[in-house]
Amino acid sequence: MITPGSELPIARQAKLLGVSRSSVYYRPKPESQEELDLLKRLDELFTEHPMYGSRRLQQMLKRDGIPVGRRRIRTLMKKLGLRAVGPKPNTSQPHPEHKVYPYLLRGLVIDRPNQVWASDITYIRMRHGFLYLCVIMDWATRKVLTWRLSNTLTSDFCTAALKEALARYGRPEIFNTDQGSQFTSAEFTGVLKEHQIQISMDGRGRCHDNIFVERLWWTVKHEWVYLRPCDTGIEQQESLAECFEWYNRRRPHQSLDWQTPDEAYFGALAKAQVLAV
Repeated sequence: MITPGSELPIARQAKLLGVSRSSVYYRPKPESQEELDLLKRLDELFTEHPMYGSRRLQQMLKRDGIPVGRRRIRTLMKKLGLRAVGPKPNTSQPHPEHKVYPYLLRGLVIDRPNQVWASDITYIRMRHGFLYLCVIMDWATRKVLTWRLSNTLTSDFCTAALKEALARYGRPEIFNTDQGSQFTSAEFTGVLKEHQIQISMDGRGRCHDNIFVERLWWTVKHEWVYLRPCDTGIEQQESLAECFEWYNRRRPHQSLDWQTPDEAYFGALAKAQVLAV
């Protein structure tokens, strides 16, 4: 991983590893303890209930004895990139000049690797701040193909993750995301079009259109991030590298007949090659 003080500059190490240089250099800005406590609780509530919007989160916080206005909750949700996946007005608004594509997965049997890939963004809290995490996942096998951290919600780190996934694993038939501006951007959709990949986007107010990525967020946070808080971007980068190594290679899934994502992904590919001979 990235090693400060090495003969190779950190900027060069970041480029070779395909990570955002800004996230490597990132040092969390000091936050008040009140703000940190509120962010922590919002993170926990939203991870447990990703369908909750600001109104319901406000009531949940009130039950915890934390009186806070909806305007502040909406501001924090926007700051953290949180978008409720349940039915509500104005869900996952794209940039007004960006094209939104139809949802292509309804009724589709998805049962093989590289048939459908999906992507989403969440925020990863640290002891005194947070970073944004984007993953590219194979839908059928739950394998995390690539991932990127960033300290901003621009589209470049999502596009970098996409390009790496295509370089390493070929191309899927369909790529599914929500309607967030990072995924509706010309930069991101242009890469998909260049590789002749069908573009699918979650319908507004649809709770389960990208459900497997939502489950991934729960696993990553509850089984790893919450148990291993980090201080810096470098520490978080290294911790998540271990996390996805564990998730792909050592964590079995009941829905995969107790295989790991790597076993399901590469096993299915090997079987398909044998049948094709």
